[in-house]
Formats: sequence, C-alpha cells, structure tokens
Amino acid sequence: MRVLVVDDEPRLAAALRRGLQAEGFAVDLAHDGVSGLQLARQGDYDAVVLDIMLPRLSGYNVCKALRAEDNWVPILMLSAKDGEYDMADGLDLGADDYLTKPFSYVVLVARLRALLRRGRHRRPVSLRAGDLTLDPAKRRVFRGETAIELTPREFALLEFLLRHLDEVVSKSELLEHVWDSFDTDANVVEVYVGYLRRKIDVPFGRNSVQTVRGAGYRLAGDGG
Repeated sequence: MRVLVVDDEPRLAAALRRGLQAEGFAVDLAHDGVSGLQLARQGDYDAVVLDIMLPRLSGYNVCKALRAEDNWVPILMLSAKDGEYDMADGLDLGADDYLTKPFSYVVLVARLRALLRRGRHRRPVSLRAGDLTLDPAKRRVFRGETAIELTPREFALLEFLLRHLDEVVSKSELLEHVWDSFDTDANVVEVYVGYLRRKIDVPFGRNSVQTVRGAGYRLAGDGG
C-alpha cells in the first residue's frame, strides 16, 4: 500500500514515515501544499495523510483541487486546529477523515487502515439530483438557476436524502442522522418532509421527494 504524507513539520513527517513503513506501507513525503498536490496527481497512492496548515497551498485547497479533478484517493486530514467548523470544512471539501494534533499514532494507523478498506468512492463536493443542486460547503441549494432558502434542519434533511439518492430511508434513519435522536417523535419527519417539498418541489412542479408507503422516503435521482 502506498501512502503520501504531506506535512510541513519535518520531524513529524519523518516519524510518520518510519512508523508507517514499520507497518508495511510504502511512504512518500511532501512538505508543502504545491509539492503534495503534484505528487498526489502523479502517484498512484492508496491514501493521503494531509496537514491543513501548509506553506504555498493549504491542505484545504489541495483536497479541493484533487476532488475537482475527480481524484478520489482517500484523504485523512491532520491539523492543530480543533474547532468543529474546521473539521466540517475539511469533510465538506471531500476529505474522508480528520485528526487533530497531537494525535495517537495507534488511532491514526487504525483510521488509515479503515480508509484503505473502504477504497476509492466518488464523493462529489456538490450533490445533485437532476437540476437540484446542494453545496454542503457553501450551504447553498439551487433548482436550476433558482436559489432556494432552507432552514438548517431542512438543509440537513435534504443533504442526507441526496447522499442516499434513489435509496429508501426510514424515519428512524432520518431521526438518527438528521435529528441525532431516537427519542424525537417520528411525526416530526413527516412535518419537515412537507416543508422541504413545499420549497424544492411544489413551486417547480416536481415530485422528487417520494413517500414509500410503510418504508420511508426516497429522493428521485432524476430530480423528480
């Protein structure tokens, strides 16, 4: 397995290389964003360990550039930043996982192996269903050229449905992932699905959010 480590702290990068090589990985190093991006583009890597705060080009921009080129190599981001918004920014730009410094080397290796087991999967920055588009990073939703204003809960609901396009998702799944609760009354899901339909479907004569009787809801891949 080939891994690229991009970090501007030479000691940390060298330590990661020694440790990963001891685990059986082949490891290349880069110490700035531009070099890291070039190597990631040219090398057939199984994963990239990418620091955020890099000279010349930030890890955010390295990740963004790779995803824009449809390069879906698994990316584990590292950063001294520990804010939840920094983590969200990295994940929204297409990173697969995130660790803050200082981190446990054992945890890093475990997460890296988990990413390698999953392999490469397309994870577009913008989610689409026909002419319905959602940009998680910019928190924007469009139907064609028309911007649609959603509340945070409506946005989260639509994002989850888009990430499970053409799949039937149950009310319990939505309560767990959108409301982060199993105790909330399941009727709230119906209420918010209604809110969402009135914003993304009804004004445009669409039926993208579909009820699957007795099972849950499905967002049609063609956008309704």
